Amino acid sequence: MIDRRYIGHTLPAFSVDVEKGRLRFFAKAIGQTDPTYVDEEAARAAGHPGLPVPPTFLFCMEMESPNPAAIRDLLGMDYKRLLHGEQGFTYHAMAHAGDTLTFSQRIEDIYDKKNGALEFVVRKTHVTNQRDELVAELRCVTVLRNG
Repeated sequence: MIDRRYIGHTLPAFSVDVEKGRLRFFAKAIGQTDPTYVDEEAARAAGHPGLPVPPTFLFCMEMESPNPAAIRDLLGMDYKRLLHGEQGFTYHAMAHAGDTLTFSQRIEDIYDKKNGALEFVVRKTHVTNQRDELVAELRCVTVLRNG
């Protein structure tokens, strides 16, 4: 069983620079056709200071952590028994190319179902920009299959 004492544990915050080349590549990869996401002039015409960060791109940026497996390692979770259970985003402000975003991760909850056959780890990540404004809250649920 995963040790419930880790509920509330926070990992060291880390920062990632938002690069316009990566934003363009991501927009192309997801089939985004709105020129606002690939053309700086179109972005400015739409009222943005630069290329906007597409909503789910924050999850990609979170993977820029110095150790993307830190929570798994901390909790001793075998990656061969992990499932991606749920993911959610709450947005508070736009982020754009040129911003520096800081990710602060916290273990919000650990619980089990089916008499421990499934264990759930809920991670919440606060994303702030270089002005310390809250950009988004990310929520991710990882499921560990036991037995």
